[in-house]
Amino acid sequence: MKLDFLKYQAQTTPHPLGLEISYAKGSYIYTTNNEAHLDFVAGVSACSIGHCHPEVIKAIKTQADKYLHVMVYGEYAQKPAVDYTKHLAQLLPIPQASTYLVNSGTEAIEGAIKLARRATGRKEIIAAKNAYHGNTMGALSLMDFEERKAPFYPLIPEIKHIAFNKTDQLNQISSDTAAVILETIQGGAGVIEPTNNYLKKVKSRCEEVGALLILDEIQPGFGRTGFLFAFQKYNVIPDILVIGKGMAGGLPVGAFVAQRKLMNLLSDNPKMGHITTFGGNPLIAAASLATLKVVEKPEFLKAVIEKEKLFKKLLQHQLIQEIRGTGLMLALIMKDEETANELILRAKKEYLILFWLLFEKRAVRITPPLTINHKDIEKGCKIILGILDDLV
Repeated sequence: MKLDFLKYQAQTTPHPLGLEISYAKGSYIYTTNNEAHLDFVAGVSACSIGHCHPEVIKAIKTQADKYLHVMVYGEYAQKPAVDYTKHLAQLLPIPQASTYLVNSGTEAIEGAIKLARRATGRKEIIAAKNAYHGNTMGALSLMDFEERKAPFYPLIPEIKHIAFNKTDQLNQISSDTAAVILETIQGGAGVIEPTNNYLKKVKSRCEEVGALLILDEIQPGFGRTGFLFAFQKYNVIPDILVIGKGMAGGLPVGAFVAQRKLMNLLSDNPKMGHITTFGGNPLIAAASLATLKVVEKPEFLKAVIEKEKLFKKLLQHQLIQEIRGTGLMLALIMKDEETANELILRAKKEYLILFWLLFEKRAVRITPPLTINHKDIEKGCKIILGILDDLV
């Protein structure tokens, strides 16, 4: 299978990890030779409540017996999407929240950019340095890494960048700015949290000049931080919220959310200002609702914080310079890139799945399923510490 994988399936890197997958359950992924790998990555935060959670599988099977795709997004009333968006609106502090369902986080970013420009009549978008919002042309335009952008020029114009957590740069947000788009927690940059009420100060500046604040919660959303959404931890409410990844328990999904009066602008002048064929797919909407009903529970979110404390207590080692992050969105910052690479690759041989971050080369991702139990946390941390002892 691996040979056919390399031959017929387009690759994203020259050297993929190449595990041959048989099945997955809970916090484990099993290969075709029946080796169980403890998963500390969760599909890069996408499998939020573990692999094949019974509530998600039940919702998928129930909906599959009724209907799958019937019409392009927004034309027919379909119960799974209606139920999901209604339930989400009841949990969000965004007044009269309206949700546009799409197929991925990066598509949701595209929709949010379009909505901001349509709503304000302005063109300028301000993003953060070291940000990652996806790889479609609009999302890629928000990145400031020239080596990643240059082969695909021209990208969309009138993008500016400010440094995350630097309040002295907020005066760059002006009456020309349609929106400021930020990751609530910068993931690829090394799991950087906002400090000193940074997000509240950005929101205040946006209100002063009539710009919109877009928060990208594609990774930290749906309980990953121990809050339903990370912006709740930092006491700020975005004008447009972008979500995805862990939203559907392991199925492809994304969405952007705003007040109804704002979202309705995409339905006219021009009509179909944003459109998608498969957004709001009933199978995925059913899985999304099942996932949301698991992660919204206060006791579930409280348990995420307790698991964070356990990771931080156990992962003490001279080669770990810092443990960044909150909840189960964590990163081990090693002394150098070589140590991070060795840890990830050796862990694979020990049947523990770790992974890299996009930009911070010293980082090792720790984003397990939120349902992981304490015994498996202890087991995985013991493997990590054993590897690091060998590297000293």
